[in-house]
Amino acid sequence: MPVEIIEGLSIPFLGTSLGAACVFFMRSALNRSVQKGLTGFAAGIMVAASIWSLLIPAMEESAALGRYACLPAVIGFWIGTLFLLALDHIIPHLHMNAKKAEGPKSRLSRNTMLVLAVTLHNIPEGMAVGVVLAGYLSGDANLSLGAALALSIGIAIQNFPEGAIVSMPLAANGMSRFKAFIGGVLSGIVEPIGGCLTILAASYVVPILPYLLAFAAGAMIYVVVEELIPEMSEGEHSDIGVITFAVGFTLMMALDTILG
Repeated sequence: MPVEIIEGLSIPFLGTSLGAACVFFMRSALNRSVQKGLTGFAAGIMVAASIWSLLIPAMEESAALGRYACLPAVIGFWIGTLFLLALDHIIPHLHMNAKKAEGPKSRLSRNTMLVLAVTLHNIPEGMAVGVVLAGYLSGDANLSLGAALALSIGIAIQNFPEGAIVSMPLAANGMSRFKAFIGGVLSGIVEPIGGCLTILAASYVVPILPYLLAFAAGAMIYVVVEELIPEMSEGEHSDIGVITFAVGFTLMMALDTILG
């Protein structure tokens, strides 16, 4: 596997791992306002990535369909949305600051379900990177290495605070700092695994590339609307999340434009 592909798959995971390492340097749980700000930032990155890195390329890939070039994007988006909806109902998980777990009843610990919640929304991020890299490897003119790296870097940037948001509460709930760090790291391991599997299946991916690009976008938007926006808007001072959402959105938009 080419070095640049390994780098593209590793960068988002590195972002999560570095964020999780904050548990060794910070002595208390993250302030609620800081959590909101980081969550809004992550949401902004994901929405911009869904548009510029996934949906627009999906429609460009389908340009031969003329006025119906949006169809593969619409179909793929809905499949991605329904896929995450299904996972949301079959995997027990607990969102940040929530008192009641979602999904089927389980005897899993609160800490385990916190990790599963983040792991759940890391799945489409890993797929997104893998699909774009697979398109680049196929020689697709609409998907450059720069575009793939822009997506990887953008997701890594939003994964950094995400790693801290996972590991810090785990430590605050009584888990050792090392185990909390490992929990944060493991929440992001699905990204390189999912991306790698997508690339290995590249010969099957390329013919349905527009659908898969939109699939990843639909799954990411589902996570943003179902989880991140409610978390960043909860309680007072929701404007913090809105401002950081705008920062994340414009940062990812700029990265994709400059590097893509």
